[in-house]
Amino acid sequence: MPLPFENIKRDVLVRKEAKTGPQFGTEPSQRSSETLIQYGIVNIDKPSGPTSHQTSDFVQKILGIDKAGHAGTLDPGVTGVLPIALGHATRIVQALMNVGKEYVCLMHVHKPVSEDVLKKVFIAFTGKINQLPPIKSAVKRQLRTREIYYLEVMEIDGQDVLFKVGCQAGTYIRKLCFDMGKKLGCGAHMAELRRTKAACFDESTLVTLHDLTDAFHYSKEGNDKALKKFIQPVESALAHLPKVWVFDTTVESLCHGMDLKVPGIAKVHSGIQKECDVAIMTLKDELVALGTAVMDSKAMLGEKGIAVKTHKVFMLPGTYARSKGV
Repeated sequence: MPLPFENIKRDVLVRKEAKTGPQFGTEPSQRSSETLIQYGIVNIDKPSGPTSHQTSDFVQKILGIDKAGHAGTLDPGVTGVLPIALGHATRIVQALMNVGKEYVCLMHVHKPVSEDVLKKVFIAFTGKINQLPPIKSAVKRQLRTREIYYLEVMEIDGQDVLFKVGCQAGTYIRKLCFDMGKKLGCGAHMAELRRTKAACFDESTLVTLHDLTDAFHYSKEGNDKALKKFIQPVESALAHLPKVWVFDTTVESLCHGMDLKVPGIAKVHSGIQKECDVAIMTLKDELVALGTAVMDSKAMLGEKGIAVKTHKVFMLPGTYARSKGV
């Protein structure tokens, strides 16, 4: 089942036709393995045992880089999707933290219950729920609202229930199992958990630590095919964000922290609303910066005004020529 952002369909609205020059920038798919190691994301299949931070450290050591950062903490015993941003890309993880997640969970019910009763409880816990984080958690322990997008029973084997859940970031699945067990009147606990989606990353692009180690070894011997397959461009983390594309002549000023003005826009996604997060892109689909929309999509097709307040610049100055008067 899709997470909410996966259901959003956006059209591209052209403000002014434009082409990009070959002398500036590089299409993300054409980046070298050396660049990807310093400016990419690897979707690690986290094993059971290490913490998310330890897993991130393993990746850092494997690739010989100075920093790496993971998007969305998994408990040591939990496996699955753990996107890890590399080098200069680490700041992208903040854009992924609050996007939906999906898990497959094995829940053990403490007494036998009928399938009908179980499914009624699953329906009751779909939508907005109140959840008190567990005692051992990274957040303040107070009642808060979280949304369960979907909750689907996959298989029932005696008192073991395998289910899939799509949920708002910050939902504790262990606590969800406990609360559903309480509702059932017999108790329940989480036996196993695997994350299958984190924002736009899913199991289709997973890489094990062992495979990453081998790929890096082969790249040192001149064969970087596997490494370029495993490490995705930083732009792969932006599928959930609406985008604004700018002219080549606009890019350099944005790299120096300037806000994006309407005259610099070539095209925009439909459906952009004021105050929503947007990604500012080159016409080669390179990430320039993240920002907050000051206008909606229709207004961005106009002639003047500030369209996006930039708050996090990713592209290095000098990648594109400086424009005069934009």
